[in-house]
Amino acid sequence: MAGTMRAERFHADTKTFAVEDVPIPEPGPGEVLVKVEFCGICHSDLSLIDGTFPALLPVVTQGHEASGTIAKLGAGVTGWSEGDRVVPSAGRPCFACRNCRRGDLTNCLNIQLMAFAYDGAWAEYTVAQAGGLTRIPDNVSFEQAAILADAVSTPFGAVVRTGKVGVGETVGVWGVGGVGTHIVQLARLVGAVPVIAFDINPVVRERALELGADYAFDSRDEDLKEKVAEATGGRMLDVAFDAAGLKVTFEQALDCLTVGGRLVAVGLSAQEASVGTTAQFGLSQKQVLGHLGYKNVDIETLAELVSRGRLDLSRSISEVVPLEDVVKGIEKLENHEGNPIRILVKP
Repeated sequence: MAGTMRAERFHADTKTFAVEDVPIPEPGPGEVLVKVEFCGICHSDLSLIDGTFPALLPVVTQGHEASGTIAKLGAGVTGWSEGDRVVPSAGRPCFACRNCRRGDLTNCLNIQLMAFAYDGAWAEYTVAQAGGLTRIPDNVSFEQAAILADAVSTPFGAVVRTGKVGVGETVGVWGVGGVGTHIVQLARLVGAVPVIAFDINPVVRERALELGADYAFDSRDEDLKEKVAEATGGRMLDVAFDAAGLKVTFEQALDCLTVGGRLVAVGLSAQEASVGTTAQFGLSQKQVLGHLGYKNVDIETLAELVSRGRLDLSRSISEVVPLEDVVKGIEKLENHEGNPIRILVKP
């Protein structure tokens, strides 16, 4: 193994990034070195670049949706072998907070996020905690496995854990890009009916229908609430997911909820939104729930669903770009060029 590798490095002081030669990292105790096969480009990666998310390190390798094979085991690692196909978790417990001290690592209060608090996987190799690995079934491709670690697992957590969508509940999804597309698919999978997609792009709306939405509406339509009422038999929405994170989408989604309905905020931005007057909000009994991330076990669940043909991600990979061309992939996502669901980086 050579002593150096190629990796994209984000420099916080200048908010610039470049693919550079850096030393191949060594796995510490309880860690493994993963040879990266693919890594997704996510809007949160863009948020670090544009300053929406504050930098935690002066220089960091980005990329947190990875798949690959174990290249080297750190001291004390058992149950894994070199060559195993794996997905690393995109977060590490801090081991110091109250929950971690009690052994509840899954609910760490100060979770450290990959590509923000430590180096990520827009690189030839990345280091991961062995306890956060998920084995990739043999019949699941590295491409589809990579996006399980956020682009699919975050929607899964939003639908199943935060939103607690039940069979027969009405669901709306605002913004049907990388995250929203998978919310649509997963809401349908758990039995929501109808599932309604909202987007300003007609091509994206058509795709949402093809991937499982029962209806797809232009969120700029002046008669939108009437159309939602008609689609739901007057019921309106039990659960609304804002995958865009904008003031307009947040407030519109909240307005389309039934009495006691739940709004799950998944998309993130620097925009501020309002829930209206306290009287109106209280009388409506609506709930607004923030959502972030997933539990490691969710990746295993999703891998099993893909492996058994229950969840189809065949259209989720929009393009693959070489690591040396990562800037092109970032620009395409930022400009919505080709309406990508997920663009992958190939080291």
